[in-house]
Amino acid sequence: MKKINLRPMLKPASVAIIGASRDPEKVGHVILQNYLNAGYSGKLYAVNKNAGAEISGIKVFGSVLEIKQEIDLAVIAIPAQFVPEAMEECGKAGVKTAIVVSGGFAETGNKELQDRLVKVAEKYNMPTLGPNCLGVMDPRSRIDTLFLPTYKLSRPSVGGVSFVCQSGAVGSTVLDLISGEGFGLSKFISYGNAANVDEVDILNYLMDDEETKVIIMYVEGIKRGKEFIEIAKKITKVKPVVVLKAGRTPAGIAAAHSHTAALAGDYETHESIFRQFGFTVAEDINDLLNYAKIFSSESLPTGNKVAVITNGGGVGVLTADEISMSGCLEMSKFTKRSCDALRKIMPALVNIRNPLDLAGDADGERYSDALSVLSTDDNIDIFVIITLFQTPGADSRAAASLISFKEKTDKPMIDISIGAEYTRMHRIMMESSGLPVYDSPLAAISSLSALLKYSIYKNRK
Repeated sequence: MKKINLRPMLKPASVAIIGASRDPEKVGHVILQNYLNAGYSGKLYAVNKNAGAEISGIKVFGSVLEIKQEIDLAVIAIPAQFVPEAMEECGKAGVKTAIVVSGGFAETGNKELQDRLVKVAEKYNMPTLGPNCLGVMDPRSRIDTLFLPTYKLSRPSVGGVSFVCQSGAVGSTVLDLISGEGFGLSKFISYGNAANVDEVDILNYLMDDEETKVIIMYVEGIKRGKEFIEIAKKITKVKPVVVLKAGRTPAGIAAAHSHTAALAGDYETHESIFRQFGFTVAEDINDLLNYAKIFSSESLPTGNKVAVITNGGGVGVLTADEISMSGCLEMSKFTKRSCDALRKIMPALVNIRNPLDLAGDADGERYSDALSVLSTDDNIDIFVIITLFQTPGADSRAAASLISFKEKTDKPMIDISIGAEYTRMHRIMMESSGLPVYDSPLAAISSLSALLKYSIYKNRK
């Protein structure tokens, strides 16, 4: 399989924005401003024959042919009918890669115009993303082709999760949500109609990308089934891939075709392929985020036995139910040594069993004492901590004790905290320190199950 070099697109030393505009409401203006706001340090060129001498201090050229400098990436944001001509000029100018954010191609029935775009891209060997896409964002290299202003769409911090998305709307929504989560972004790649560069090319690049630790995907259709299977066999042995596939019903398939001109195909077939080759299948956007969180922060478990430590008995019971129904996780049985040690240090009202209910007055010290004992228990592979911050003893000291233990243990450890403002404050505190927090037993245990299943697949010979 031929590997396309996407580095000039994702790590460009120079960018030309074709369609840069003075009008704040124009897509070309927003993209140019995003590069400036992000602090992009490469060479930035504005291209628009009707925009005057400069825009925001950036010199304007009438054509990319006038620049006379090497250009790694051209971002094209002009009406669809003018795109093939602009692409031709990019090819003649030796531009290495292009992103076409403009819509109005195959997704609207204008396949002939899209075919012209593809022919130019192939003629000049110029990898082209889109059309009908948001493009790319890489917080490390400070590139941002998203035509959505920062006051509407928060930008995530730098991290290890790369997000590959066919839909601009889903992409922007998930990016906004990621910015509020405890993990950061490596790369965002919105590829729209996938006329030239598609999901196979993107996965092939990200497989060897050292900055990408986890890949999450939203796809509507897969163009090259055989090649996709080839890359699927390889990539999940290197890093986890979480996929959300749209187009599960006839109505969804029809909507996908009108949205990105995707041939969505039979969902059961796609799902079977995903699972066969170790992809983690998400059922909705919440799954996509929950799985990304645990894969980006946790080491793979070596076993399936779970210890649950809680300050609320009812939530502990609900969590035990989810573990028992997971089909792959089991409640750990504490060793006699652990039980004896816990009886010596826990109040009389604490029943020494799993789930270990520390009682409603449990504070940071009690959590720390329990975890200290159980840290050496060979019957425990995974820790699930429940911290209900509405109770008297649960405060910042309790959160700090969990963070401290998380830094010491090499076993997967997650927290469940359910609540409003006070809880959210501590959730941010814990997640910013690398402890993933979930707002329900279902979300937490589903994520743990996904982590364990991937671990089993990856280590399978």
